[in-house]
Amino acid sequence: MYVAYSLTHIRTHNTDLKNRLTAYAVAHPDQGRQTDADPDTGCMEFDIAKGRFSFRLTAPYSEERRKAARQYARDSNAADRLK
Repeated sequence: MYVAYSLTHIRTHNTDLKNRLTAYAVAHPDQGRQTDADPDTGCMEFDIAKGRFSFRLTAPYSEERRKAARQYARDSNAADRLK
């Protein structure tokens, strides 16, 4: 049974997020539910209990950090060691 807490309303077109929210709503119907879906636009809406949903924004990598990560990946490539 769905119980209305303080809710966070989420509206998204992002397929990965829609799939994750749908799975969450099915697994935890007391914490959230799908409220609407628009098949024409692919948009879905969910109400999730506050405190159950969060997202993290990350700053873009600087060119220096990208270069260091690229070099680390090259140095750590396990594919060469498997031959």
